[in-house]
Amino acid sequence: MAVSSVTNNSNVVLQPKGSANQMGQGDFLRLMTAQLSQQDPFNPVDNQAMVAQMAQFSSLAGITETNTTLQQISEQLKAQTDLLKDIKAATPAPTTTQTTTQEG
Repeated sequence: MAVSSVTNNSNVVLQPKGSANQMGQGDFLRLMTAQLSQQDPFNPVDNQAMVAQMAQFSSLAGITETNTTLQQISEQLKAQTDLLKDIKAATPAPTTTQTTTQEG
């Protein structure tokens, strides 16, 4: 029995945002969707493997959100520090005058 070759004509193209070496959440979802649509119906992906992938995706989303929040906090602290430096530089130093008391 001859078996013809199977070809994929869906042309899935992944173009990560930002750096060429990093994939975003959208890229991960497109990759997972392509994996599900191209799997063998008689030998589907193991449920444990799918749950593990979803757990990794959830973890990645949480880490990404945490990093974004920490970056915003860092920027705010830097801006406040710079502002305090400017205020300190613009404030004249207090003059100290010595007063003498006479007893007599």
